[in-house]
Amino acid sequence: HLKRAINRVVVIGTGVMGSQIAAHLANVGIQTWMIDIVPSHLTTEEQKKGLTLQSRKVRNRIAETNKRKLKTMKPSPITSDKSLKLLFTGNLEDDLNVLSKADWIIEAVVENLDIKKDVWKKIDAYRKAGTLTSTNTSGISVEKIIAECSKDLRKHFVGTHFFNPPRYLKLLEIIPAKDTDPNVVQFIKSFAENKLGKGVVEAKNTPNFIANRIGTYGLLITVKEMITHGYRIGEVDSITGRLIGRPKSATFRTLDIVGLDTFIYVANNVRNYADGDEKEVFTVPAFIRKMQRKGWIGSKNGQGFYKKVKKNGENRIYELNIHTFEYEERTKLSTPAMKKAFNEKTIEGKLKALVYASEDRAGDFLWNTLKRVLLYSARLVGEICDNIQSIDQAMKWGFGWELGPFEIWDAIGVRH
Repeated sequence: HLKRAINRVVVIGTGVMGSQIAAHLANVGIQTWMIDIVPSHLTTEEQKKGLTLQSRKVRNRIAETNKRKLKTMKPSPITSDKSLKLLFTGNLEDDLNVLSKADWIIEAVVENLDIKKDVWKKIDAYRKAGTLTSTNTSGISVEKIIAECSKDLRKHFVGTHFFNPPRYLKLLEIIPAKDTDPNVVQFIKSFAENKLGKGVVEAKNTPNFIANRIGTYGLLITVKEMITHGYRIGEVDSITGRLIGRPKSATFRTLDIVGLDTFIYVANNVRNYADGDEKEVFTVPAFIRKMQRKGWIGSKNGQGFYKKVKKNGENRIYELNIHTFEYEERTKLSTPAMKKAFNEKTIEGKLKALVYASEDRAGDFLWNTLKRVLLYSARLVGEICDNIQSIDQAMKWGFGWELGPFEIWDAIGVRH
């Protein structure tokens, strides 16, 4: 078995994920190529300079622009300017020969099966036998992506689902395909853990893999509970954040960061595949689709569930009223069970204070949402991965949960 070294990586697709994955590789000292498509028309600036569609500068523009963006992104994807020197840019027509010199080729183009398949034809034609390959996708079947590729490529291929932002989020889901050599899975896993600082979880080839399958389910259950029992956005976020061992962005601030466009796309992945109760849960509520139509998709568009409003010269955060579609003063919830939970030192204590509270607005909300997420997670063992540890790790590393679903069960005192 060949001793492998990863000295040169090619990342194809330099959007938000591709460029940051490339940056993360450069951060650990790996020479990385960022490759993207050739633009179909000139910018006004390029015209003024007398450039043509044949000019190298124009042909590399997309990758070059996305490399420059790395300097201004927050939080910063690069550890220092030294990383930028290890990033080389190119395009999918003139630079395909670099594929034959790569130790690992990562495809991170848009989430569209036909476009991905097209890129994989090119990879297959140029890569040398034995080269590692992977696709970064959050929900497309990895088998379908490489269905038409050569046997050697299929043997050296896995899905690698990085979480955004890749420099900071620990989770990397690795999805072997049916022809993947187990040694390849092992190698990429140990490389990702030891060199890239990742927490790796092996997932099966099902829609949205592990973390996004359960995380999206949890978010949708939370939104539906809010609608059914008339909670406000700020109230839900006061229950579903730090108080229960989740990130302070809780539910709706998290959705604003992710972007409703992405969220709806990920939800539809499961909806198109599921049936019965699961299909219903993954049907995005009408008010969220209305927000998308209005372009209120979250932080990147300046407003979503929350919006910064200037009032008397100071910035205030307002929340969306989902019935009137007006932005209003933020609401907070405070209940006896929440006060009790705040005073508990441990996450176990906090959860027990809330889920065992009867007739408490926060306790009821939490138990109604939590029990469904716990049962859903249990139902998926074997379908999305082989063991409960993988599910717990995926939720902790990918969604910043302090306890995974099965640890929550232990914490609230389920009998085995």
